[in-house]
Formats: sequence, C-alpha cells, structure tokens
Amino acid sequence: MNARERVLRALNHQQVDRVPIDLGAIRASGINAVVYDQLKKRLGLDTPTKIHDTLQILAEVELEVADRLQVDILPLDAGDAAWAGQDAASGVEHRLFSGLPVHFAPGTRIYTEPNGDWALHDRAGQVYARMPRDGFYFDFVRPTMAAERIDPSAFQPPDTVPDETLEAMERRSRQLYSDTDKALLGWGASISLLGLSALLSDNITQGSLDLWLCMLMTEKETATEMMGRYVDAVIAQMALYHQAVGDRCVAWGVASDDAGTQRRELIAPDLFAEMIKPHYQRLCDWVHAHTSWKTYLHSCGAIHDYIPHWIDAGIDILNPVQISAAHMEPERLMADFGGRIVFWGGGCDTQSVLPRGTPDQIREHVRNNIEVFGSGPGGYVFCQVHNIQQDVPVENVETMLAAAGEFADRTVRG
Repeated sequence: MNARERVLRALNHQQVDRVPIDLGAIRASGINAVVYDQLKKRLGLDTPTKIHDTLQILAEVELEVADRLQVDILPLDAGDAAWAGQDAASGVEHRLFSGLPVHFAPGTRIYTEPNGDWALHDRAGQVYARMPRDGFYFDFVRPTMAAERIDPSAFQPPDTVPDETLEAMERRSRQLYSDTDKALLGWGASISLLGLSALLSDNITQGSLDLWLCMLMTEKETATEMMGRYVDAVIAQMALYHQAVGDRCVAWGVASDDAGTQRRELIAPDLFAEMIKPHYQRLCDWVHAHTSWKTYLHSCGAIHDYIPHWIDAGIDILNPVQISAAHMEPERLMADFGGRIVFWGGGCDTQSVLPRGTPDQIREHVRNNIEVFGSGPGGYVFCQVHNIQQDVPVENVETMLAAAGEFADRTVRG
C-alpha cells in the first residue's frame, strides 16, 4: 500500500496498513524553520531551508525529509504553489533572529525597523505585519480605532482566481502526482463564517468580531444574505481550482473557522446550527456533487458541540483536534463521533506536552493518542495539534515522530 492509497483508505474509514502521518500538509500542521533545520541536519541533510508560510515562519518540508519521516501527505496550497519545489536561490534570503539563513518566496518585502523589529510590507509599501525583535513569527498590525461597518449591500467577496495561480496549481499538482506516491491536500478557496468579521469592516479589530456576532443575533436576514454571497464566491473559486487540479487532490480545505476558545464554543451551538450550518452544508453539497474531494475543516478550540452539526453538513475531516481544550479528550471524541468523521490531528499536544514533556512522556502520550484515534478501521491521520514552534526542543520533535512511526504501524497490526 503506497502513501496515496493509505490516505484514501483512511479517509474512507477502511482498513490501512498503518495510520497515515502528516507534517506540513497545511499551515496548521507545520514546523518552524529553525526546528526544521535542526531536524533535517539530524537526518544528515544540509540543504537551504525554504519558508512555506511567511507570517508563521513555517518551513517547506522537502520530499526527502517527508520520505525519511514516513510522511504520507503533501500540501497543494494556492498561496505557495508557484514557490513550492523551486530552487531556494530564486527566493529572498534573510537571517532569522536566531542567525539561521532562510529563503522566502520571491517578492517578499521584509524590512528591519529602527528598534530591531521586522516589518512585512505589501506591494504598496504599507506595513501589514510585524515580528518583534527576537520574535518567532509575524503578527498582523491591527488598527486601534473602532471598527467601521461597511454597507452590507456592497459586500461581495472575490469569485475569481488569477490565471497565474491556477496555472501554478495545475503544474504543481501534476508534478507531485506523477513524481511521488503521496496524497495531496488542496487549499485555496475556503470559508470562515465566524471570521467573516474580517470582511465586514474596513478596520480589522476586535470590534469587527463584535459587530458580526451581534449581527448573527439581531440582523439575521442580512447576515444570512452576506454568508450566502460568501459561499457563492467560494464555490465559484473552487470550481476553477477543480478545473486546474482535478482529482489529483484527495481532499480540499473548505473551511478555516476557529470556532472555539480553550473552554467552550464561540457562540451557542443552537445559534450555530441555525445561522452557520446551512452555509457549510451548501458548500459541502457542491464539493461532493462536483468533485471526488473529501471536505477538510480546520477549527481550533473546544468545539465538541459543533461536531455533530459539521458531520450533518457534510464535513469529512476535522483538524487539528485540540485535545487540550475542554471536552476534546480523544476517548470522548471517539466515543461520540468515531467512524462518522476523520480526525486529522490530536497526535501530540503542542501547548504543554511537546514543548515541555520528557521523551518518555511524549512517547507514551503519542502511543495513547494513536491507539485511541486509530482504534477503528481507518478514519484517522496522525499529526501534532497545530504547528511546531521555534522553542520546541528538536529532541522532542524526533521523539514524537519516531513514536508516530512506531505506533502507527503497531496500532493497525495489533
């Protein structure tokens, strides 16, 4: 069974020869460039490190590294397709605050400010993100002014994709599909219905979110119409991406909706079911009717009570499975939803266990999580809960990945 077959069977809840493993297939299962560089040097590789995600300083996981670590899935990301797989020298070289030289995508505009911070500029020369001196990643620059609501009747998200992006996605998908046996996870058009506040106001502040959450309760007809236009636009974009990549992807990221806090869901589940769920269902229905893709949802936090609604709406895969959040224990999730949705993540807690655990603690933690999530036929893909940060000891990452490789096989074979 090759990697692609393994992932497809897992996503269809069928028996696999071992649990599939992901590292870096999306921008929420990645690894910081500094830790990645340390990891691949321990594998005997000394190659230039490329940045896959500028804001988060996530590394592009090279094919040789993916093979050595038994990784089964590769990213097909519209935001990165033209740069992925290209020679590092074609990019923009900078030294991170750690001293590590890395290569960003061509056209990246990073400038050092007088206080030593890094500022990320857009094409117009405006600063849109900063990294504090000795920081690990960029944060968006948020205005301090109150949010100013746009006219909802003028709300119209983009429904097209640049030709050069589609061409890059087609080239990259054909290359990866023919030259590797890995499964491909696509990302390029997705909804974020609880994050629609980012499109509602000209000034992206906490006030924007407050405005949107109030609209969900007090201006339901307007909010529903806006979400409908949003889904229309995303479907139009997905149709273009499907023309470009076809069935070379096994799944597509249809939503990134961080819908939970550490303790509970962001809005009441009943309100979610009334206002949000129908739009998920319309998008998932389109995907399942027009493509062979599985639908992939990313949402952090305590989201247990949303999961049955997502399942009903047609979500096939849930990531990152934040097992440290309330009511998100692996045993509870499997008892309540096992066999009905694919859990993609939950393999190692990145808040406390991975950065601060001992090797024995990490190994036992990974063993337990794989045994619980992998207890049925298929229906699970291993990865850590969200990105591996720069302050995680590389030894801990090695331990986690070694344990994943060991128990992914042992769990299936008994």
